[in-house]
Amino acid sequence: MEKEREKFSSRLGFILISAGCAIGLGNVWRFPYITGKYGGAAFVLIYLFFLLVLGLPIMVMEFAVGRASQRSIATSFNVLEKEGSKWHIYRYFGMAGNYLLMMFYTTIGGWMLSYFFKMAKGEFQGLDITGVTQTFDTLRSDAPTMIFWMLMVVVLSFLVCSMGLQSGVERINKIMMVVLLLLMVVLAINSCLLPGAGEGLKFYLVPDFNKLVENGISEAVFAAMGQAFFTLSLGIGALAIFGSYIGKERKLTGEAVNILVLDTTVALIAGLIIFPACFAFGINPGEGPGLVFVTLPNVFNEMPGGRLWGALFFLFMTFAALSTIIAVFQNLISFAQDLWNWSLKKAVLVNGIAVFVLSLPCIFGMTIWSDFTILGKQIMDFEDFLVSNNMLPLGSLVYLLFCVSRYGWGWDKFLKEANTGEGLSFPKKLRVYLTFVLPLVVFYIFIQGYWSLFQNL
Repeated sequence: MEKEREKFSSRLGFILISAGCAIGLGNVWRFPYITGKYGGAAFVLIYLFFLLVLGLPIMVMEFAVGRASQRSIATSFNVLEKEGSKWHIYRYFGMAGNYLLMMFYTTIGGWMLSYFFKMAKGEFQGLDITGVTQTFDTLRSDAPTMIFWMLMVVVLSFLVCSMGLQSGVERINKIMMVVLLLLMVVLAINSCLLPGAGEGLKFYLVPDFNKLVENGISEAVFAAMGQAFFTLSLGIGALAIFGSYIGKERKLTGEAVNILVLDTTVALIAGLIIFPACFAFGINPGEGPGLVFVTLPNVFNEMPGGRLWGALFFLFMTFAALSTIIAVFQNLISFAQDLWNWSLKKAVLVNGIAVFVLSLPCIFGMTIWSDFTILGKQIMDFEDFLVSNNMLPLGSLVYLLFCVSRYGWGWDKFLKEANTGEGLSFPKKLRVYLTFVLPLVVFYIFIQGYWSLFQNL
């Protein structure tokens, strides 16, 4: 007899862990610097529009496939597809997407954890801008140190997953998410009260469409589409798994809206932390990924009580990274349980070793293999490209077509599942848009990713 699938203990648990999967470094690292690059508030408005028209429908579809099948992506298509169809072949790409994401995400999570301890110990105090830059460069060229911090993140996250869905993943994620949100509010208030922070708030909150035109409208629109799409980790079954752990009491659109609001709130508050601080200390907020590891430690050095604020900031960044890593690890474990009926202990152990080994090329690509490139990219950037520009858009396209096509699961079955329970219904009127327009938009994002890649070669 098949073992009954474990469920979340509460609706809040489902919302927080699903949001935790979506809330990652894309919100608190990528979102602020892209917003800075494309002119602030005007870009935020475009981003929010695409979040609703691109992200929300596909999120509901992933949840529906997960809940209807009661399985992870490893076997969910097998359960729902028509006999003789081949949708289940995508499972191998979806599973690969989860592993690929962790192959570089664990290293960045390790950087965050390392910086929390560095900031708490006061290692940045007394350093000038060159010294802070040197600290980050030293970390990125030190393979043993990066391997140590990556291993800490892998062990910590799989340890949480080994405690089970309710006792480990749900309980720890609830605590992390609540602490994360409290830390963000405290940090945002502190940033907004800095002398000179007003200019940063104006840049971030008052739309200036002239700046958008200066930076190129088409580029900004594509960046907003990409960010709206990628922030939710759609298309690789990372959210579908949590749909499989919930009951039928609530309609899925309302739950997806709650998660979207929480995800967006975190991204927007991250901007309230970063932009006022940057403007208060005369720093360009569109500096790219170095914003977090080079610019902000300099800001904290200038700030009264900066050591404390810096430590709290990197604790919050670590929680943002871990919330995604734990959620994806739960998905990896469920693959083995659904496909091969492995015990939790065996799935944790084998996946723990696999993820550690698979994460090594990313670190070696910055150190002993630094001369090695693929299509002009270092290993870490290439892994990111494979996930962001291939797995996520193509996977989202598969979920989308599976739910609207009569050759897949079908519109009526999807709609019935999405609208089972109480709450906000999924609009029937969206069928034409979802069948004919959205697939083209998603495909455009996929093609544009390659266009940009080959233009830069």
